[in-house]
Amino acid sequence: TQDHAAAAIAAAGVPVFAWKGETEEEYNWCLEQQLTAFKDDGKLNLILDDGGDLTALVHSKYPEMLKGCYGVSEETTTGVHHLYKMLREGKLLVPSINVNDAVTKSKFDNLYGCRESLIDGIKRATDVMVAGKIAVVAGFGDVGKGCAMALHGMGARFKVADLSLAAFGRKEIELAENEMPGLMQTRAKYA
Repeated sequence: TQDHAAAAIAAAGVPVFAWKGETEEEYNWCLEQQLTAFKDDGKLNLILDDGGDLTALVHSKYPEMLKGCYGVSEETTTGVHHLYKMLREGKLLVPSINVNDAVTKSKFDNLYGCRESLIDGIKRATDVMVAGKIAVVAGFGDVGKGCAMALHGMGARFKVADLSLAAFGRKEIELAENEMPGLMQTRAKYA
């Protein structure tokens, strides 16, 4: 959370419950506050979730709030896994949309979004130049590919660790090789 952005949204009259550096306990408090912040009848009509935390909270503590709720949209892999688990256990009380697997999400946000945020996050957290460093990319799905491309673009050397690299087609690896010269040699050496 960027506090100045949250303050600007709050100044416009939108309830905001978030601040930079909040603890897990504070985060959970913020989730609960969201449920009572609106001045209408207090009923939910749609849950737009990112990670599944709000969906889990409402289902476990406030199921009465789901009366009249059209459903849930979830945009993360973790949240989607929670939704499938709830469905299998018969605990999912409203229809749900898996936004995470939409082509625009999986092929654009997962691949290209992480290319921006990974390097930015590393630089902010470490204040270290990425060029010349050696990194390990855990997983070679769309997010892993995006991370590898970002690291390569900044001059880092990287190794890919994935339990199912054999499942990736030769054509897909060749396309990645075009973007990241040296990937095939790295893969052969460490596969």
